[in-house]
Amino acid sequence: MNALDQYLKPQAEALSLRNKRMEILGSNIANAGTPNYKARDLDFASEFKSAVGQGELSTTNVQHISMLQTSPPGQARYRVPISPSLDGNTVELHVEQLQFAQNTTAYEADLQFLSERIRNLRSALRGE
Repeated sequence: MNALDQYLKPQAEALSLRNKRMEILGSNIANAGTPNYKARDLDFASEFKSAVGQGELSTTNVQHISMLQTSPPGQARYRVPISPSLDGNTVELHVEQLQFAQNTTAYEADLQFLSERIRNLRSALRGE
């Protein structure tokens, strides 16, 4: 991996994961009235760590116990509802809207960070 990739990768991965999470949360909101629909979410922190290479623990000896994940990386997990509905739907609209708003704010912040990194890179290339 070259230096430019290392410089931009964290923000690019964060944007990609935030976008994926926004799609999942949007799907939850769209299916708020669908019977037996199970709300899902993406654990951003663990996905981000594994995407930038900080999340995996490796074993150095065959006798070490490996760390097992509950689901494959990049896959959404089901959300545990506070008060599930009688029709089996686990979407709680107020929770989903709050998570969507927080994710949108974080997406905009990550976009600003990436923009600033690119601006700094341009400035360095111009010799300013």
